[in-house]
Amino acid sequence: MSNANQTPEIFIAAEAVSYSSQSVVSKTLYKNNSGNITLFAFDKGEGLAEHTTPHQALVQVLDGTAEITIGGNTFTLQTGGCIFLPANVPHALVAVESFKMMLAMIKN
Repeated sequence: MSNANQTPEIFIAAEAVSYSSQSVVSKTLYKNNSGNITLFAFDKGEGLAEHTTPHQALVQVLDGTAEITIGGNTFTLQTGGCIFLPANVPHALVAVESFKMMLAMIKN
């Protein structure tokens, strides 16, 4: 994967992380003091329990379908869909079917 200090390369984000049965797989693409970009692959039924973070984030679904709950409101996102996660607002997600996402965390 490309990093700010490396030679740029083209890659397909959805192909850069693989599914694993009954698991959640993550792969950090970039991390510094300003934030990070991480890829995730969730098997069907897997998810993240409700939690908060002090940072704003952007989720982009790269493959499949997920239900994301933000502040008590549930949104269904499919391949290509994006949603902002506000800082300090409880959120959770579950894979309706196996899905992959890119998470861009923006630190203040």
